[in-house]
Amino acid sequence: MSDVTKTVQKWHASFKKGTDFDSWGQLVEAIDEYQILARQLQKEVQSSNSHDFSEEQKKTLGKFATCLEMRSASLQCTQSQEEFKLEDLKKLEPIIKNILTYNKDFPFDVQPVPLRKILAPGEEENLELEEELDAATGAGSTPSFPSRVPGTLLPRLPSEPGMTLLTLTIEKIGLKDAGQCIDPYITVSVKDLNGIDLNPVQETPVATRKEDTYIHFSVDVEIQKHVEKLPKGAAIFFEFKHYKPKKRFTSTKCFAFMEMDEIKPGPIVIELYKKPTDFKRKKLNLLTKKPLYLHLNQTLHKD
Repeated sequence: MSDVTKTVQKWHASFKKGTDFDSWGQLVEAIDEYQILARQLQKEVQSSNSHDFSEEQKKTLGKFATCLEMRSASLQCTQSQEEFKLEDLKKLEPIIKNILTYNKDFPFDVQPVPLRKILAPGEEENLELEEELDAATGAGSTPSFPSRVPGTLLPRLPSEPGMTLLTLTIEKIGLKDAGQCIDPYITVSVKDLNGIDLNPVQETPVATRKEDTYIHFSVDVEIQKHVEKLPKGAAIFFEFKHYKPKKRFTSTKCFAFMEMDEIKPGPIVIELYKKPTDFKRKKLNLLTKKPLYLHLNQTLHKD
């Protein structure tokens, strides 16, 4: 059996495992399996050294990865209007099983995920040295931000009597090498004490401008759950990400978080921590001793 056939069989087994978890109601396990498979497919699509698949097959694999991510997002968001259903995903099984011979049109009108690798948690521990080298040599500096997808911010939820909604305005972030960050954006997520998503994850558009040691965003993020419905111990995470042209992937540079007792109207500055993002908040290391922070403003809406 050829290596490529083994790879396809492995992908098919992973897909089956994910859909089984999904149908059994084991949603956390299903999301993990879908996201792992999506990353593997994206890696294959983006590999310039791989000649196992034709460009057309790679395009199909990219669309398949998009559907996995859409199903994963649907499972994380109970209020999703555009839900991608399990039965829709199951229709794709013949494609992943027979990708080497599949020659029909893709059944859903989706686009492959952008050709940039988003590193999974835990894949970044070895990048600190490379990042320091880049900073020392000035690599990656750019006068303006190239275009990127315009974020995935969601609208404010409908108000409910007696309930409070939170709008977070991300004003700016302070970084010593702010001028060298390419395509900077922030991923916002709400996690419980075990690091499980309570809300759909949102991404800001690329920052609007940078000056001195600050990258300015000036963007509103609507938290997708009423404050009263957030469980004790939950936290809102902000992961600062930027593009590394040499490696052709998007990397997390640092993260910050806000706990429930910090939710109050007005401005707030929160500390920046070294990656990898620790959603369980067990091992936290400050990014720098310098007074550089994430600057936010909070607005509470009560009906």
